[in-house]
Amino acid sequence: MYYQRNNQRSGRGGYSPRRSFGRGGGFGGVRRIKTFDPTNIASLPPAPSQIEEYVVKHQFEDFNIAPELKRNIAQKGYKTPTPIQDQSISPILEGRDLIGMANTGTGKTAAFLIPLIDKVLRDRNQKVLIITPTRELAAQIRDEFYSFANGLNLSTTLCIGGANLWRQKEALRRNPNFVIGTPGRLEDLIQTRSLNLSYFGTVVLDEADRMVDIGFIGNIKRIIAQLSRTRQSLFFSATVDEKVRSVLQSFVVNPVTVSVKTGDITTQVKQEIVRVIAPNSKIEELHRLLAKSEFEKVLIFGRTKHGVQKLSDELIKRGLKAGAIHGNKNQSQRARVLESFKKNFIQILIATDVASRGLDIPNVSHVINYDLPESYESYIHRIGRTGRADKKGVALTFVG
Repeated sequence: MYYQRNNQRSGRGGYSPRRSFGRGGGFGGVRRIKTFDPTNIASLPPAPSQIEEYVVKHQFEDFNIAPELKRNIAQKGYKTPTPIQDQSISPILEGRDLIGMANTGTGKTAAFLIPLIDKVLRDRNQKVLIITPTRELAAQIRDEFYSFANGLNLSTTLCIGGANLWRQKEALRRNPNFVIGTPGRLEDLIQTRSLNLSYFGTVVLDEADRMVDIGFIGNIKRIIAQLSRTRQSLFFSATVDEKVRSVLQSFVVNPVTVSVKTGDITTQVKQEIVRVIAPNSKIEELHRLLAKSEFEKVLIFGRTKHGVQKLSDELIKRGLKAGAIHGNKNQSQRARVLESFKKNFIQILIATDVASRGLDIPNVSHVINYDLPESYESYIHRIGRTGRADKKGVALTFVG
């Protein structure tokens, strides 16, 4: 085993059909799959930024929002808005539709929650629907809502798969101010007439590109078709390709566009390749790395649900504090593991790409691609889980 730095410069690297040793790396049969090998781009020095540093124009005190909301913002320690917050809050307060081009980790959740909470405080008949690609992201937005709306007598309901459907229906009957959910579960509730979208004057599509990536484009279009034409629509996405644009065109009217998207490969993340000579020694090299003191809080990506769980079980057997999140776990199990990782009760979180969408976990020291990602976009998404909030991070990719 050794780290290899390849000095060949060749853009984004490339796809390669690779052999998969078992489900998630290490055991069993062989099948052909599409993967992305980042060897070439990982060897490049960070490109100097050509973008001028954004100068924030407001403080939170400057915004025309309720004093009680300003109090909660101050209690969270927020003083100066991030660029997406600085540019988005005022147009949203004015009732404009908005397209926000922003990566995860830029503060976009607060960019829409703050003005929308103020909107509902001014008119408690207003209802807000927030649609997200994953259960974890929906839960994170719900938690952010609680902190911003503390003591303001506003209510929210979380509508996600893997949680009790009957309880969600009961919660909707209490007419919450905010409904936060994933497309599949929202459609279930619409079809059973537990959720009537005509009552919602504001709708947020968060991480729209991720929803399209994981196959929700049909759900999103059906949900949009149910909405009232008289509404405020907020659309957040890191990228806009043709599929995303087809959703966008039917969603917003005369929007304000805000773009604070940073470069794809952040200068905050050091990228390295771990060259694996023998497949059977892959787990040994991983264990050797995880035993180092600098690997304080590690997020590991695997390809399959089975492989992720098997790797987690193996690391636990070796005495490491690890946990896994993937589609075979119910929502309460995933939430418990994620909370344990956030609070440092476990050192290592192992996840599939789908389960990890939208995760915003502070202070991740290392990301490890134990299995190769399937695309360049997936690679960028993975390594972006570290090096956040102006901190440095390291991303390691195992390549056979």
